[in-house]
Amino acid sequence: MGNRIEMKTPLVEMDGDEMTRVIWAKVKELLIEPHVALKTEYYDLGLKNREDTGDRVTTEAAEAIRRRGVGVKCATITPNAERVKEYGLTTMWKSPNGTIRAILDGTVFRAPILVKGIVPYIPTWTKPITIARHAYGDIYRNTEMDVPAGGKVELVRTEADGTKTALPIHAFEGTSGIVQGIHNTDVSIRSFARSCMNFALDTKQDLWFAAKDTISKTYDRRFRDIFETVYTEEYERKFSESGLEFFYTLIDDAIARVIRSNGGYIWACKNYDGDVMSDMVATAYGSLAMMTSALVSPDGCYEYEAAHGTVQKHYYKYLNGEPTSTNAVATLYAWAGALRKRGEMDGLARLADFGAKMELAAVKTIEDGVMTGDLFALSDLPNKERVDTETFLLEIGQRLGDIV
Repeated sequence: MGNRIEMKTPLVEMDGDEMTRVIWAKVKELLIEPHVALKTEYYDLGLKNREDTGDRVTTEAAEAIRRRGVGVKCATITPNAERVKEYGLTTMWKSPNGTIRAILDGTVFRAPILVKGIVPYIPTWTKPITIARHAYGDIYRNTEMDVPAGGKVELVRTEADGTKTALPIHAFEGTSGIVQGIHNTDVSIRSFARSCMNFALDTKQDLWFAAKDTISKTYDRRFRDIFETVYTEEYERKFSESGLEFFYTLIDDAIARVIRSNGGYIWACKNYDGDVMSDMVATAYGSLAMMTSALVSPDGCYEYEAAHGTVQKHYYKYLNGEPTSTNAVATLYAWAGALRKRGEMDGLARLADFGAKMELAAVKTIEDGVMTGDLFALSDLPNKERVDTETFLLEIGQRLGDIV
């Protein structure tokens, strides 16, 4: 313990909910704290504390990331009507991820973790596909309402001088219905484009952007125009010199291209598209728990998180004293990414190296045949062993101890 790696600047630590909260504590206890004198600025983003603070804690955590530069987040519950009843909530609190993304105005980059023995459902995918998800606007900051039968809805724009322009949306004759309004900003779309192009240059990957401007001739078309302008004016020469390609295509064409591809590129998507496609890509590579997720803000702040949910079913088993075999890899990678980035920012090579070694130990454990139930069902390794969650982490800890 006396030779533990010292930290200069704390990480912003955001605790979460259910089974991932349990795993969060175990990753710290079994893998990090034996080797690192961990410093964190702690925020409890568990649903109960969000309720108790009127969700103020989520905003405070995002502001802390801006101050500290690096944060790491556990999976959290975004409540629906059933969760409101289960937890006795006063309101259906918004997604913490959406709140943090909006405050940081960042882009989410998600990529699968590839290991030997886990063959993707699409066997041509031999390299990772990185999903770049716009982290602002769309349905995540929408306004929506019920409309009674006989009601009429219009879209009204009021300009700075008070001039109003109204467009009809729908007249609900003979039936009730629903309506929602979404928005985005040129500033945020431009930041998204630059983040994607910088990340493509940094990682030496081609960049695709896909939307549906043939149908959404104003909203999606604005995304396309801004991407193409930013590329032409700021990045075309850099991409050419690096031998990289940027192109736009319709989202349905992009999906067809993705399925036929070998991977190895960044696929930039609007907020909702990225939310859906990142889960599709993760599952097709093997498991939602084998997906890295990093939020990168335009001013250089980083937040790392597990890309999956809180694993509710396993949590109820855990509460009943039943063993669980929950995959902890995405949570481990979130901590590893944050420690590595903290080390890079603070000039601490040992800390950055430790983050990389955490990832290496996890991959080696799986490739040695020791894995959780989800991977056991997928792996084609001949001598594989299904273990419970804690045993899996202990096995990683043994290998980590050998290389640190």
